[in-house]
Amino acid sequence: MSAAPSIRPATLKDVGAIGRLGALLVREHHDFDPQRFIAATAQTEKRYGSFLGTQLEEPNIVILVAERDGKVIGYTYSGVESIDYMSLRGPAGVIYDIVVDPDYRQQGVGRVLIDATLEALKGKGSPRVVLSTAERNAAAQRLFDRAGFRRTMIEMTRELS
Repeated sequence: MSAAPSIRPATLKDVGAIGRLGALLVREHHDFDPQRFIAATAQTEKRYGSFLGTQLEEPNIVILVAERDGKVIGYTYSGVESIDYMSLRGPAGVIYDIVVDPDYRQQGVGRVLIDATLEALKGKGSPRVVLSTAERNAAAQRLFDRAGFRRTMIEMTRELS
């Protein structure tokens, strides 16, 4: 196992790297279920990075990057939300994205990112943290189970066409 990566808040200099990783996340999910998840396009990397760049200064948003040898190898994008009646959920931190470059998976990077994200959300007053994962993403589910998450919801999809 390689040395643990350093974890730090993302900056505008990271937008290209997190855009690349965000596009990877889009492609992987589309591969899991092309009817449910959007397909990546030639513009996904730039647009994803640009969107995350707009989130960097938002007070309730936390974007952390994992870095090794000066290279961004993963990131989390999360936020603190108030009561959500659509989800029947009280105030919570929500992890929207977590992705690790495939060349660095199974090295503890995801777990270090999760732990740092949980601490950052706790520091923002979040009493709990929720996330969603693709049904077919067994590796991520094992990571989340080991990090202490429990299953609370199941999303179901039906195509109408």
